[in-house]
Amino acid sequence: MISVIITSYREAATIGRALDAFLAQLPADAEILVVCPDPETTAVVHEYGRRYPVVRHVTDPGQGKPLALNCGLAAAQSEIVVLSDGDVVIGEDALRPLLAPFVEPGVGAVTGRPVSASPRDTMLGYWSHLLTDSAHAVRLAREQAGRFLLCSGYLFAFRRSLMADIPVDALAEDAVISHEIAQAGYRIRYAPEAQVFVKYPTTYRDWLRQKVRSTGGYAQDYIRKSPFSMRSARLEVVDGTRLALAYPKTLHELIWTGLLFVARLHLWLLVFWNVRVRRRPLKALWQRVETTKGLSGAPD
Repeated sequence: MISVIITSYREAATIGRALDAFLAQLPADAEILVVCPDPETTAVVHEYGRRYPVVRHVTDPGQGKPLALNCGLAAAQSEIVVLSDGDVVIGEDALRPLLAPFVEPGVGAVTGRPVSASPRDTMLGYWSHLLTDSAHAVRLAREQAGRFLLCSGYLFAFRRSLMADIPVDALAEDAVISHEIAQAGYRIRYAPEAQVFVKYPTTYRDWLRQKVRSTGGYAQDYIRKSPFSMRSARLEVVDGTRLALAYPKTLHELIWTGLLFVARLHLWLLVFWNVRVRRRPLKALWQRVETTKGLSGAPD
């Protein structure tokens, strides 16, 4: 038995497609818990619940994603939980490879592979392809070497007993869970066949809003003081530069790659200022990104 927990906020237009993708491949004796606070999304979830008893709504107090996840974890009935979001779509055969590694008792978590559903012919869309494909290459190399892996919050699974509560001020809850599981002595595996299709921001302002929050989590003590490491400004330069420079196929893409280096420097400076210096709280840094909320899915 597994419990799928989907966190969602004001995503009535996309939550149905997210649920359909899970329902098409849900194992027997599984459940889907949708944690959301707004009435519009809740209404869609209740409609699905009437048609599919495995779908349940969990009340979200609306105080941030970490607390929403804690509500979902408290309601979950299974030891293995799958986490995802209400504005992404998992691939047609994503759950099977995501769950398969748990036959090994030493596996504590398994992460899926985010794939950009944004067009590559725009600068922000190109950035999303470069970053997701580079992350795939890094995860694949670490998986093959048996090294520490970070889970992607868009789609991953873990043993619930290894993470009772997520700190309510965590900016990157997927990273906090990953580090806790690794520190407990369990291995994190990568399932690249478990794809999840994600629409990324289409404006630089939204890109910064999303990245400052998620990247800022790596400047918090939960992760910064961990003995494990996969992501930091230094590692990004060391591991990411070669991958980024080898990625462009055209002159336009080469120019966009150069601009991404500037944008990442801007991002890490903002993270240092907002998280390390000003210590701004989750509520201030977690801003809704509207341009990711359109329907996304696998390319035709």
